[in-house]
Amino acid sequence: MSQSSPYQPALLRLLHGAAAILTLLALISGFWVYNTYDKRWGSLDLPTLEDIQGIHGTIALTFLILFPVFALYSFHLGYRRLVQEQSFRQLKQLGKPVWWISIHRFANTLMLLAATFSVVTGRMMKEEWLPAGEIHRQWYLAHLVAWMCVLISLALHLLMGAKVGGVPLLVSMFRWKLRDEDAPRSWLQGIKVKHSSLLLKVIEGVVIGGIILAFILPVFNS
Repeated sequence: MSQSSPYQPALLRLLHGAAAILTLLALISGFWVYNTYDKRWGSLDLPTLEDIQGIHGTIALTFLILFPVFALYSFHLGYRRLVQEQSFRQLKQLGKPVWWISIHRFANTLMLLAATFSVVTGRMMKEEWLPAGEIHRQWYLAHLVAWMCVLISLALHLLMGAKVGGVPLLVSMFRWKLRDEDAPRSWLQGIKVKHSSLLLKVIEGVVIGGIILAFILPVFNS
C-alpha cells in the first residue's frame, strides 16, 4: 500500500514508544520467568536470574502505571485507529484496501484488550507460587494465556501496520521530528470526550474497568 512517509503526533509517539518498549520487555522477562520455573511446553538455554520475577514485576507495574494514559489517548484522540462500527461491514470487501485497514483497526483494538487481560491476571499472581513449584495455579495459567494473547496481538499489530502503511508507517512511530502543532499545549486538540460509537464505549469500559481492577484486586488477594 501507500509508501508515503506519514507524520505521527508527538504525544502518540511518546506514549506508543514507551508502551512498545515496556511490552517487549514484559514479554521477554515473562518468558524468562516461565523458562526458569516451568518449562513444561519447552524452554531455552537462558542464564538463571535470581530476581527474574522481581524484574518482570517491576516492568509490568511500570506498564500498568502508563497504561491508563495510553488507553485514554487511544480511545479519545486515537480512536480512528481502533475498530469502528462500519469495520464489520468493511470486512465483506475481502482483499481491498479498506479490508486491510479494518483488520489493522481490529489488531490495534485487540492489543489493548490483550494488555488489559495481561495486567489483570499478572496482578493476581503471588511471587511465592513458582519457586514453590505451584505451576498449576489458575491465575498463573491465565497469565500464560494472556502472555500468548499479547504476543499474537503484537505480531498482528506489526504485520497489519506494515501491510497498511508499509515500513514508513512503522518507522514514523519512532522518529524525533517535531512540528509546531506538537507543542504540549496542542496535545489535546481534537480530543473526543464522548463517543458516538456504542462499540467503542463498550470496549473502553472493558479496558478501563480492567485497569481499575488491576489496581484494586491485589488488595483483596493478600
